[in-house]
Amino acid sequence: MAHDTLPRPHDVKSAGRPSLPGPVRRRRHWSRRPNPLAGLGSVLWLAVVIVPIYAMISASLTRQDEALGHNALKPPSRPTLENYNTVLHNGFGHLLLNTVIVAAAVVVIVLVLCVPLSYVAVRSRTFWAGSAFRLFLLGVAIPAQAVVVPLYLLISQLNLYDSLIAIILPTAAFAMPVSVLILTGTMRDISEEMYEAMALDGASTTRMLFQLVIPMTKGGISTVVIYSALQAWNGFLFPLIFTQSDGPRVLTLGLFNYVSQFGVNIPALLASVVLSGIPIFAVYLVARRALVNGLMGVGGK
Repeated sequence: MAHDTLPRPHDVKSAGRPSLPGPVRRRRHWSRRPNPLAGLGSVLWLAVVIVPIYAMISASLTRQDEALGHNALKPPSRPTLENYNTVLHNGFGHLLLNTVIVAAAVVVIVLVLCVPLSYVAVRSRTFWAGSAFRLFLLGVAIPAQAVVVPLYLLISQLNLYDSLIAIILPTAAFAMPVSVLILTGTMRDISEEMYEAMALDGASTTRMLFQLVIPMTKGGISTVVIYSALQAWNGFLFPLIFTQSDGPRVLTLGLFNYVSQFGVNIPALLASVVLSGIPIFAVYLVARRALVNGLMGVGGK
């Protein structure tokens, strides 16, 4: 009959829209449901991160005579920038320059050595390539404190003691094992077909490295840059053991300027920590997306 051919109202509303299978519709409906536990966990984690930073900044704006009785969670009653002025006029620029030199040199050394080594570890099937890769992985399990005495003797015999090179070389060496692990994980994500296509095009091994591998592993390289820069920026053991004078001092050792025999200038100390963290935090903000992408590829395929 004619009236049987008329469309029903819900058919008209769904016209022009592809019908989805039942499981897909249920999955999409489930994805729209709020997750209060995840939201509560995010708020708690944000508080764990934000509260110490707030307390540090608040204390750095407090006068020295009020520091001991100051509530860390309460804003200072008379905020002042005197502590930051004290830090800036107490050799902070020299300490910052030394730290930047150390961090930049460590990053360059790690990239120049780890990128080709990771490429060989991924592409080569020889015994020596596999052995070198396992040797670097063994370095992950060796703490710096366990070899600080042999390193001290070696650096002294090379006449490198009390110089920036004495900080740069050990820091780069201990950053390389994890860097190789990250880079090999990201390089393994490059498909074999891409290597074969370049090989058929007559590309050499060096050309594959610079035109295929490095552009395809920017995420892993960014991760290595941030990781090695953080290791150099926050390093304390090697600058403490391998330097003595004020010339090669870095920011971590500069914090001792506010610690004396009779007390600690807590507001100035925290102001120095705040100023020290701003440059590396800015680098992290710029490269945070590449950092996350590189860490996601550590495991390889």
